[in-house]
Amino acid sequence: MILDSVFGIKLEVIIIILFVLIIILAIGLIVTFNRLQYITRKYYTLTSGKQAKDLEHIMLTRFKEMDKVKARMKRFSRDHRTFKGHLDSCFYKLGLVKYDAFDNMAGELSYSLALLNQDNSGLVLSSMHSKEGCFSYAKEIIKGESYIALSKEEKEAIQKALTIDEEIQKMVDSEDEE
Repeated sequence: MILDSVFGIKLEVIIIILFVLIIILAIGLIVTFNRLQYITRKYYTLTSGKQAKDLEHIMLTRFKEMDKVKARMKRFSRDHRTFKGHLDSCFYKLGLVKYDAFDNMAGELSYSLALLNQDNSGLVLSSMHSKEGCFSYAKEIIKGESYIALSKEEKEAIQKALTIDEEIQKMVDSEDEE
């Protein structure tokens, strides 16, 4: 007796299904083999000329170097914050106005010099020169304002200091255009 069906399915259909499964498994086997070859090539490239202990030593050395770099970066970050705190209190905005304090008696030897930090706080130094002598004084500036009355030259010096960033940017822009 020849089997025409197994479990109610024709034998030809079962053979076709098994053949399709064999083809799918063969394709899967080829893909897996290719991936294994790729990984093997990468492994041999990584370890070529080195013994396993050498590779382990290299990796541990690199990890130690990375730890040192991380520690150095933390120190640099801390130092940067410290330096930035110091820079914020430095005078970097300045304005100078020269003038004749006594109307053509001594030339333009008198001046007002505004020195301001990032918060526009600092001082205005003024020196008035006359034939009899020179008088100097300072006024404290807090956030761009003074509690003591300011002369027009002192106000002008403060205004120059407050707008120095804009003036520098204009000079940079005009140089870029040339």
